[in-house]
Amino acid sequence: MRTIRASEIGSYLFCARAWWYRQIGKPSQNKQLMKEGTTYHAEHGNKVARAGFSRRIAALLFLFAMLFLAVGITTLVLD
Repeated sequence: MRTIRASEIGSYLFCARAWWYRQIGKPSQNKQLMKEGTTYHAEHGNKVARAGFSRRIAALLFLFAMLFLAVGITTLVLD
């Protein structure tokens, strides 16, 4: 009995004909478009990762600014 993977189900749901062609071993005629799509998705993934990193750095800088502001106000009040 053959194991069906989730990615295979996703491929079938996206395009049953493409899934069938892959099952019978017929090569894709869109190799250039598929390569461009893979490149696009890799670049997009990198952008998302950089945006997440930038967001974490911004939050950290904000926390440091609030800490320094609190220390400064406390120093002014106590003097």
